[in-house]
Amino acid sequence: MAEINAANVAKLSQITNAGMMDCKRALTEAQGAMDKAVELLRKKGAATAAHKAAREAREGIVVAHVAPDARTGILVEVNCETDFVAKNEDFKNFAHEISLQVAATAPSYVEKDKIPTEVLEKEKKLFVEEAKNSGKPENVIEKIVQGRLETYYSEVALLSQPYFRDPKKTVSDLLNEIIAKTGEKII
Repeated sequence: MAEINAANVAKLSQITNAGMMDCKRALTEAQGAMDKAVELLRKKGAATAAHKAAREAREGIVVAHVAPDARTGILVEVNCETDFVAKNEDFKNFAHEISLQVAATAPSYVEKDKIPTEVLEKEKKLFVEEAKNSGKPENVIEKIVQGRLETYYSEVALLSQPYFRDPKKTVSDLLNEIIAKTGEKII
């Protein structure tokens, strides 16, 4: 069991952007294991986000990002529950990061649940066709199709994409972190 001291708590807080007391509780629960504590904090952030999903997010900001050649640009609206959070630097930085993510990856949808059924069915048909044409056995075709669909989601759905600054995280993980940090629903 690793030692739980102020330096470890501060290090975990720096890694996860979680509050010091949350980090101390996570390290205690993880018996000092940093990796396990990070995972616990991520799960807590996801649970917090799910709890706040029913609340309304009517405040927020719009972030503009214009390409260096000034020929293309994007507008991203990120909403929260209060103007207090909308003026918070962490929230503003999150919105800026989302605008950069959108500019870099050009997702077609915010989340995979918003992809129209007919679009998904068309893609799925193509994936099945490709798997069959490659001579793969029937029992692995469904697994191949599922894998291809997950890849498709990570290309076209913003929240399913790997975060461009840290590909180990998805944009959804980043969203859950800011929700846990601000204590508000963010969309």
